[in-house]
Amino acid sequence: MEKLFVIKIGGNVLDHPDALDRFLDDFAAVPGHRILIHGGGKIATRLGDQLGIESRYVDGRRITDDATIDLVTMVYGGLVNKQLVAALQARGCNAMGLTGADGNVIAAHKRPVKTIDYGWVGDVDNVNGHFLRALLEAGLAPVMAPLTHDGQGHILNTNADTIASNLAVALSATYQVRLMYCFEKKGVLEDLHREDSVIPLINREIHARLLAEGRLADGIIPKIDNAFAAIDAGVREVLIGDASELTRNVTDKVSGTLIVS
Repeated sequence: MEKLFVIKIGGNVLDHPDALDRFLDDFAAVPGHRILIHGGGKIATRLGDQLGIESRYVDGRRITDDATIDLVTMVYGGLVNKQLVAALQARGCNAMGLTGADGNVIAAHKRPVKTIDYGWVGDVDNVNGHFLRALLEAGLAPVMAPLTHDGQGHILNTNADTIASNLAVALSATYQVRLMYCFEKKGVLEDLHREDSVIPLINREIHARLLAEGRLADGIIPKIDNAFAAIDAGVREVLIGDASELTRNVTDKVSGTLIVS
């Protein structure tokens, strides 16, 4: 099976031009098949402030009302996505920007209202792996915005970590997939104040202990949950690590935190 790197970029990397430039240099140089998934929440918040669109969150999740779905569609699917695509083209990487609506890549449904109405937020139903494989085999590098669609004409705001996990699962029957969550930290840290406290490997037993001891930061927990979901569904390996170590992490000599079953 050919290798495929499904790489989600997040954290503060998108907001720091020098770090983003280095990452894009490395991504363009990744050998073989690769997919990039990006966020852009901080950029959406800043632009929303300028436009008078208030950003509201519950438990760290953005409430996506009518004005906000227009905002994030503009920022994620337009501004951020196309800037990344153009930057990769300048580096000789033939990238194609996508939302979930393009080519019916990711179908989703609006999250049901329970105690909280998140608005136009989507939970993934299906990934069009056939379409993605056609793009990859044509030599393209898909660049995926965190937007899906419901088949009824509505764009849905969908967590980028979850999108990365679902894409990796959908393609794991065809490729040897390494799912990578890249951000500004060296990996999953035991102590947020110590960059040298990287946990090199997490399995379910270690994960349960770290949770019980309260040693995992809130922001890293969804990444680990998505990592285990991907592994359970057939993805070979998941790495959480430093965006600046991408070149190393597409080899066998990885740094960061490896998530295993």
